[in-house]
Order: sequence, then structure tokens, then C-alpha cells
Amino acid sequence: MRRLRLTARARLTIVFAALFAVGGTILLVITYVLVAQNVSVADINSPSSDAAFQKACANVATSTRPLDENLKFKCATSVKLGAAAAANAQRRAMLDDLLFYAAITLVATTVVAAFVGWLIAGRILRPVHRLTEAARNASENNLSQRLDLSGPHDELRELGDTFDAMLDRLEFAFVAQRRFIANASHELRTPLTIMRTTLDVVLAKRSPSNAELVEMGEDVRAEVANADALITTLLALAQNEGTIRSPEPVELGAVVDGVVERSDFGTLSHEERVEATTIDGDRLLLERLVSNLVSNAIRYNVPHGDVRIELSTSDGFATLRVINTGAPVSTDRVGDIFQPFTRLDERVGTEGFGLGLALVETIATAHRGTVGATALERGGLEVVVRLPAASATAASDPPADAAIAELSQA
Repeated sequence: MRRLRLTARARLTIVFAALFAVGGTILLVITYVLVAQNVSVADINSPSSDAAFQKACANVATSTRPLDENLKFKCATSVKLGAAAAANAQRRAMLDDLLFYAAITLVATTVVAAFVGWLIAGRILRPVHRLTEAARNASENNLSQRLDLSGPHDELRELGDTFDAMLDRLEFAFVAQRRFIANASHELRTPLTIMRTTLDVVLAKRSPSNAELVEMGEDVRAEVANADALITTLLALAQNEGTIRSPEPVELGAVVDGVVERSDFGTLSHEERVEATTIDGDRLLLERLVSNLVSNAIRYNVPHGDVRIELSTSDGFATLRVINTGAPVSTDRVGDIFQPFTRLDERVGTEGFGLGLALVETIATAHRGTVGATALERGGLEVVVRLPAASATAASDPPADAAIAELSQA
């Protein structure tokens, strides 16, 4: 036989009704005992019920003849005993009525209490029903529904707020995943098309020479490396939209020096002014930030142009400036360069995916910093990154929610 399973609302209703019934029963018993103790019982024997005696006593009050004193005493005693017996009968009837009507009232009020408990339980569990419905309707393609519970900050409100925060994190993760997939599928078409074209051209020949095969292999290898670099950058961009999991002190000045030493400026002249500055963060990400800024300044420049890198500290913030010469950039389109896969007409180069500055922005945000760019009148850009110095970062509370993954393998 299948066991009956009651809902939480039904169980709460039963608990409410049972508590009320038990409390009412205890109150009824106490009331009955107190009333019974305070209404005394007459200690008597049953009065005489002999008809002749009753008639003789009735004649006592109307008789004009001398009466037997013994008879008068017996008649008076009988009247007293009758009054006491009537009082006892009235007491029993009163207690019986009290018990009867109190029991009926208790049953009726228990039913009312069960009904009210059913309504109250439904109101209490309403947030749980909303949470269940939201969880049932949530899917990868629909994570926009939120509970937004109002009312006192009790356990149910805390549960609803926690559920909303979980949906926020899930929606953010799914959006980042879809963006990564869309961006990767879009950008990978170019190297794949080049590889397919290269292979088709060479294989279309009946007898390709060894040099042609080697050249084809080199071209395919170059495009594979190009696709690998794109995937690495996309992964960094998708994973880096959050906060640092385990920040460590990083000497940003040393990071900048290392990036500048490894960079090939070619015919460009460069100037470096770096102050010793410590940042709490991830060294690999900070190296990626500086490397992207410097490589962009080199790539989108003019022949024999200039690149200037400055790092200073003031008001608890480290400020990194990378300034380059180059083609003029429209001021109303400067903000677009931080969008993924955005290449301005004035800044089209032979390399790059349009992800460098987008990655710079997400890394700066992960380090609780900001990034901005200014178009220079003579041409080129000035990109400024402001990051909290180690002392400023230590003074603030560490973030509770960490959404960034380790990029040591990127």
C-alpha cells in the first residue's frame, strides 16, 4: 500500500491545529477543575420521600393546633436537606453543561484554527512556491526570471536573495560561454578558410613540387598558430570577467620592464618612465595587460613613430600610460576599441583579432581598476589604466564572489 505523503502546507496546518487543540484541552481541564473546586458540595443524606411524612410536614405551616416539637424539627431538617440536594443537582448540571459546551466550542475553534493555519501556511510557503517555479522554468536559454522578494529580511527572504544571486552568476557564465563560442566560431573561419584554400591550391596540381608542399605546410602551420593564439585570447577574455581568486603582490614596474625588453619596436623610438609600484593581483594577467597595450602601440603606429610608457603612483592608485603616434582616431569612436572584435578603419593592421584592448579592460576590471583611451590631435592614442596599489587593495575587503579562473596555462 502506498504511503500517504502530506505536503508541507498540510503538515504545517496539522501542527497548527494540533497545538491549538492541545492548548484548548489543557485550558478546558484547568477551567473545569477550578469551577468544580469553587462550587462546594453539600454533605447530606437524601431527604425522606415518605408521602405521609411529606403531608404531615405540609400541615405544620397551616395547622392551628399544638404540634409535636419533634415533628417540627424533622420537617425543618427535611427542608434543609431538600435544598442541599437541589444545590448538588444544580452543581452537577452546571458542570455537565460547562464540559459539553466547552468541548463543542473547542472542536469548532480547532476547525477554524485549522482553516486559518492552512491560509497562513500557504502565505508563509508562497516564496518557496515562487522559488520552485523559477527553478523549474530556469534553463540555459532563460535565466532572466528573478524572485525579487519583499518583506522582512527573514530566512525565506535570504533564501530568495541567494537564489537570485545564483541565477545572476549562472546567467553571467552562460552569456560568457555563448559569447566565447560565437566569437570563436566567427573568428576561426578566417584561418580555416586560408588553410583550406592553401590545401586546395596545392592539391589541385597533379604533381606539386617538394618546395610547394613545404610552403603549404608552413602556411598551414602559421594559420594553426594563428588559430591557437586566437583561442587562447578568447579563453582569457571569457574567463577573466570577474575578480582575482588569490591575489598576490606583484611588482608592476618589473612587469613593465620585462614586457618592454621583450618587445620589438623596429624603427619606432620608445621612452620608458617607470616607478616601483606593487599591485595585488595575478602576475600573468598583468603581464598580458601590459603586453597587449605595448603591442597595440607598436602595431598601430606610423613608420618611425614614437611609443611612450609611463608608470606612476598617486592617491593609492598605480597609473599606467601607453602613448603612441599613429593615424588620427575619431573621438566618438574611441570607446569602441574596447569592444571585442572591433577594428577601427584607421587602425586596421595585418595582425590581431581586435581583442587586445577588450582583454585589457576585463583584466583591469578584475583587478578593480579602470581603463580609458583618449584620441590625440596629432594622431594616435593615449591609453590609461588605473589600478589600486597594494596598500589600497589591502585596506578594502576581499571580494566574496570570484569568477576568474587561473590562466597559467593560457
